[in-house]
Amino acid sequence: MGILDGSRLLITGVLTDASLAFGVARFAQEEGAEVVLTGFGRGLSITQRTAKKLPTTPDVLELDVADPAHLEALTAELDSRWGSVDGVLHSIGFAPESCLGGGFMDAPWEDVAVAVNVSAYSLKSLAGAVRPLMAERGGSIVGLTFDATVAWPAYDWMGVAKAALESTSRYLARELGPEGIRVNLVAAGPVKTMAARSIPGFSAFEDVWDERAPLGWDVKDSTAVAKSCAALMTDWFSATTGEMIHVDGGYHAIGA
Repeated sequence: MGILDGSRLLITGVLTDASLAFGVARFAQEEGAEVVLTGFGRGLSITQRTAKKLPTTPDVLELDVADPAHLEALTAELDSRWGSVDGVLHSIGFAPESCLGGGFMDAPWEDVAVAVNVSAYSLKSLAGAVRPLMAERGGSIVGLTFDATVAWPAYDWMGVAKAALESTSRYLARELGPEGIRVNLVAAGPVKTMAARSIPGFSAFEDVWDERAPLGWDVKDSTAVAKSCAALMTDWFSATTGEMIHVDGGYHAIGA
């Protein structure tokens, strides 16, 4: 018996099999969950191909989290398909090129607004879409972040967007807690994903993480992150919400 037997999970953010969300989806299926993925735009076909690499090929629904029509369609589809949802993984982030790589003072508001909308406000949007489907039994919303309590080199406005994401999760925890809906984040260490490769200077994280993390860190292995996200979607953490759990080998706790 798996820890997620009978659970119905919505997983966003799967692009390639190196995606953190892919690791979560794979582990969730291995632990008995039924999974549906989402994809968007030109990446939709890539997600559909990647879905075939999972133990069981899940359906992929189109979702642009910035489009209210897509969110309404998602609610209707999941209601028709399942009637309820037990868990959701938010693994969505995007920032225009100007917002990353050392040009913090130069990025225009128009680009920053896109980063905040897609990377942070989308958590509220996604929560709103699944809220009616968690009305009877409650549920768990888990988001992925890169600890925004400090300033990272080259991360720039995406770091600001992640800080907004982290604050949003706490406000959602307050708003949705009375309905039995838990909202938590996993602050993952750096993993070599397509998103990470798009960040100029990402190698600066790789070079020091394994050396400084007390437990060590493998930038090619998302297993620990996947297990932590899956655990948060079980009832093992039934009294935990508004939390950010570090899964980074302990790097965050070490000053030097």
